[in-house]
Amino acid sequence: MSQAIDARRTVIRRPDFTARALVPLGLFFGLALVFPFLPLGARAEYLLQIAFFTLVAGVLALSWDILARSGQVSLAHAAFYGLGAYGFALLVKVLPWFLAMPLAALLAGLVSLILGAVTMRLSGMYFAIATLAFTEVVRTVIQNLPESVAGGANGLLVPALLGGNARAQYFLAFGVLLFTALVSLALRRSRLHHAFAAIRQGEETARVLGVSVVRYKLTAFFISSFLAALGGVLFAGKTFFINPLETFSLANSIAPLTTSIFGGLYTTLGPILGAAVLRVAEEVLHAYVKNGSLVVYGLVLMLSILWLPRGLMGLFRRGKHGGEL
Repeated sequence: MSQAIDARRTVIRRPDFTARALVPLGLFFGLALVFPFLPLGARAEYLLQIAFFTLVAGVLALSWDILARSGQVSLAHAAFYGLGAYGFALLVKVLPWFLAMPLAALLAGLVSLILGAVTMRLSGMYFAIATLAFTEVVRTVIQNLPESVAGGANGLLVPALLGGNARAQYFLAFGVLLFTALVSLALRRSRLHHAFAAIRQGEETARVLGVSVVRYKLTAFFISSFLAALGGVLFAGKTFFINPLETFSLANSIAPLTTSIFGGLYTTLGPILGAAVLRVAEEVLHAYVKNGSLVVYGLVLMLSILWLPRGLMGLFRRGKHGGEL
């Protein structure tokens, strides 16, 4: 009984959304909004491309974090990212892009409900393994479809989003990340925040408090997968080409997880900030360290996690719970 009381005291606390807490998030989006208009010089196109993929990385990291708030550590992010990419590539052949994009994301969200229903009794390591296996199943299915349908193992050409206009594509990615952040903030101000926190602390305790564990876990899974699929659409429409091996790779499941942890779990700004720092660091290391960039990148990330257990957001927090965003 005392455990249930302690859990209830925790989950009824509302996050601090003071103006001071919102300033860093506003600054990020303000800088991102004006970035394409800065005098970037001869490397403007290259820098704009890096910025685009940084925004996409932010969408993926924040969408993974939304699922993690309900205590589910998923390794299926690549599956929904890939379903979004392939769904868009197929739908855009018969529909305008602004319809194909949300429909592809909705398809991924519906598939997540099926996976969630099947794996609902699993938790921890077993849930993570099941979601990883699901990603491999999806990759294998896509790879073995007739080439006339999904390109098979050779991959599939994708029409360029917005006619290939780099600046327009950037602002589309900006809009998707802004939408993802607004969803995250809305969740933190809703009853879902309390339900997710209760489930994360312990499903049995959550049930004692009257939380419908299955319903809320499926809700988190659907929202996370829908947003991850939007990231896949952006990637596919930017690169013009997708293939099963790269699209459904383990790296696309691990990167959002790592980025979210590095930036700060269960926050809105943390995963976005983590994506910005790590994406830029990756480009710099790749340019100057060459073959050793991945090794150095891994070491930097490992040391950062060890020294910053709360992620980058730990630098902004005034106390244990104050100023969370």
